[in-house]
Amino acid sequence: MSVEMVQWLDDSESLGVRERRFDLHRGERRVPGVLWTPRGAAGTRPLVILGHGASGNKHQDYVLSTARRLVRHYGFAAAAIDGPVHGDRRHSGPADSRAVFLHFAQVWSSDEQMTDEMVADYVATLDALQSLDSIGAGGVGWWGLSMGTILGLPFVAAEPRVRAAVLGLMGVAGPTRARIEADAHKIACPVLFLVQWDDELFARDAAFELFDALGSKDKRLHAAPGTHGALPEEAFEESERFLAKCLGPGPWT
Repeated sequence: MSVEMVQWLDDSESLGVRERRFDLHRGERRVPGVLWTPRGAAGTRPLVILGHGASGNKHQDYVLSTARRLVRHYGFAAAAIDGPVHGDRRHSGPADSRAVFLHFAQVWSSDEQMTDEMVADYVATLDALQSLDSIGAGGVGWWGLSMGTILGLPFVAAEPRVRAAVLGLMGVAGPTRARIEADAHKIACPVLFLVQWDDELFARDAAFELFDALGSKDKRLHAAPGTHGALPEEAFEESERFLAKCLGPGPWT
């Protein structure tokens, strides 16, 4: 994809992290996103793409904090795009989180093209961002839980440039369960899979089933007590160390 298809909307900096919001145009489809990079950085570096959860958006608190830590602590680049009916993709304007969650559940159940369109959005985003001088064709990582696994796992399965993935808070469940299970078998990169023992949305048995289905020879499971939204800080820290180890040290650090 040509970089001319990316429209940069703003550019700001905070504590050494440069943040640029963009719209990527894939045919008639607008893909709203944000890119975080080290201040003044140039040259090839790893890029971690982050997928947010249902009812959130590309600026969700834990997405923003994870992206900033990856930039500050490891010298990586990070990026996120809005999921379907989330964030700047909402044609009807802002809505409370429960309404967005229910809207996504309806689309997940009714739109057979949703997963393929999102995979294409992620591939186009990766193509465009790797054309930038501040990123280049370095290693690629994925970080996405819950809806970030519903939509991110098929992307990881389809994209050979992804060298490591953090997935979880999801199981073999839901309207696209057959697709998710089939794509899980195709994944070959190292995976860290996060499970909440008392998850009220996706039972741990379904999560263990998905972990078993992953085709990777290098896969690790991190289970913690608590409900779906109570992921402990240690899980975020472990996932960042995992991505850093898999994507490797380099001059960017």
